[in-house]
Amino acid sequence: MILDIILLQADGAIISNVFLVLIVIIFWFFFIRPQTKKAKEEQTFNTDLEKGMEVVTKSGVIGKISKIDDKVVVIQVDTKTFIPFTRGAISKELTDAHKTVEVEDK
Repeated sequence: MILDIILLQADGAIISNVFLVLIVIIFWFFFIRPQTKKAKEEQTFNTDLEKGMEVVTKSGVIGKISKIDDKVVVIQVDTKTFIPFTRGAISKELTDAHKTVEVEDK
């Protein structure tokens, strides 16, 4: 009888541990992994910025890159309007932004 009680308690502990491990795996698969993948893509994009690319900032400003320094990117918004942004403020290349808008519209 005592042995049965001990085995039942052990089964409960194993099931709760398996459940906890499953929750951690689900969180990693649905939350942590996609976030790290997106951060890697954004880091790669920021290092690959080139003069002449049309980009969209995170605040929604659209323009063409006219000058690139180590940490500052100057964007030409109009013929004589230049706005400096940090590299991290650049969100997407304009062609990528238009593709996502067209896909969402359909």
